[in-house]
Amino acid sequence: MLSILDQIDRSLDSRLYYLALFSALTIPDIAGALEAPDGQATGERYKVWYEKWIRPRFKEEVQRLLAARAISQTPGVENPLTGDACYRFRCSLLHQGSTQHPKSPYSRIIFIEPGATTNVVHYGVLNGALCIDVPRFCREVLAGSRLWLRSVEGTEPYATNNDRFVRRYDNGLPPYIVGVPVIG
Repeated sequence: MLSILDQIDRSLDSRLYYLALFSALTIPDIAGALEAPDGQATGERYKVWYEKWIRPRFKEEVQRLLAARAISQTPGVENPLTGDACYRFRCSLLHQGSTQHPKSPYSRIIFIEPGATTNVVHYGVLNGALCIDVPRFCREVLAGSRLWLRSVEGTEPYATNNDRFVRRYDNGLPPYIVGVPVIG
């Protein structure tokens, strides 16, 4: 799992925003399946996992920024992208290549490419569309995922499911392929 998280981070550094976003949107599915007794991903598991591990990261970041500026009063900031809305977005983007889902609370979800303007819009609603900063969203996913990973390592059913998790094998994966690196 750490390899996938690290690659998402590196794809952001390389300005590969499609790859980072598509990959980040799969993390709640993967994590939900890894900690599930049956090892399977479901929409409900995605939503619950997102609400617990990703959604709170935005509020924490706002509080951190305010503390750095010595502002003691924390406004009532909340990430407007709920687990349900994120799941719908994930479905429309990964399966139809669309940022519009017919049951989404937003007309569409849009991203301003980083560096295109000096303004950063993150979770702003503009004319019915939710505007998200891709690097910030992906880093919220990464932060939540790393917290989650520390909490489940060595526990069941995570340990059992993790044995089946995809990984890189430097010298192949006998009896299928030997002598060359494979992912399997």
